[in-house]
Amino acid sequence: MDKRPIRSGYAIFIPTLCQGTMPSCYEEDHASVFATEVEAQREIADHQLIRIQQFLDGERDFEDAMTSEEYILPVDVWPDGRISTEEGRLYGKQE
Repeated sequence: MDKRPIRSGYAIFIPTLCQGTMPSCYEEDHASVFATEVEAQREIADHQLIRIQQFLDGERDFEDAMTSEEYILPVDVWPDGRISTEEGRLYGKQE
């Protein structure tokens, strides 16, 4: 049995049609977890800047570049890398 404690953090999520709310940012095969909400906000902002630059470069249309459905939720991080939300939903490895 793993004796490492469960820790708290923040993860970025996106709504999907088939699976409901899902993590949208991964490191290797687990959801990325940020120590603070501000760090997670900065990650979303960084992705938004990339999308805007892609619009300016003619690689995306305007609506796609300006729209982001990502949001941040507090999560618990389990010793095996899984995360869970306050609602009790558990997310494992990226498939």
